[in-house]
Amino acid sequence: MRPDLYARPFRTLVALGESTVAGAGASTEERRWVNVVARLIGEFQGAPVTLHNRGIGANAISPRSPGYLTSAKPSALERYHSDVVALRPDLFILAYGLNDMRAGMPPEDFREDMRRIIGDVQQACAPVTVLTTVYHMTAYDLYPPYNRGSAEATAVYNLVIGQLAEECGCILADIWAAQGQADWSVHPDTVHANDLGHALIGHRVFEAIATHCSGVAGAVTAELEEARHEVERTMAQRRAPQNPAPSGRDDRT
Repeated sequence: MRPDLYARPFRTLVALGESTVAGAGASTEERRWVNVVARLIGEFQGAPVTLHNRGIGANAISPRSPGYLTSAKPSALERYHSDVVALRPDLFILAYGLNDMRAGMPPEDFREDMRRIIGDVQQACAPVTVLTTVYHMTAYDLYPPYNRGSAEATAVYNLVIGQLAEECGCILADIWAAQGQADWSVHPDTVHANDLGHALIGHRVFEAIATHCSGVAGAVTAELEEARHEVERTMAQRRAPQNPAPSGRDDRT
């Protein structure tokens, strides 16, 4: 049986990330994948979750990322105290890797910076923490200095992110797999998800959270409480052998 990481409704969600978190490629704010996640959580837990979107386009994980010089600042490592810890979230999504991979950052440097952010946030406010893999994209030779990536480098980064999730007790949302390498889920800019991509990503992140945290099922559980009591009351009857149907009839369907 899978452990239940959080049995209460979520109140505060912080998403820290790059341009796709900020909404690049989505046609409206409501179609950003982080908004999709927040909407689904609110719907199924029966109470809204406050979303703090802390995505910045062209952002890097830290000053040692090779793309830092031309990146939008501050980096994740320079802002997580004010952008995450200060908000005291009970749900934290950390979505990095795309820009750092495309800039040629060594995976072990990326691992160390991610580990520091995860550890410090967990120590400060102990949120349920979700790590996302790197997005699918369709071209790697554009937008220098972010032209040093590849599908192979993406696979290495995704392996590192998965290892970090296991090491640090985080939920892993494999959004690269959710996109299924479907090029039609990517914006014409070749980098960001389009509306379909945002929907696929948002639903995968929600799936990862909902299957680890029973509090998300609050509204569903409440609606089915009467049915649960009925099942419990008739459990002995449900375990008893069923009487055969009269000859000529079959009531099993």
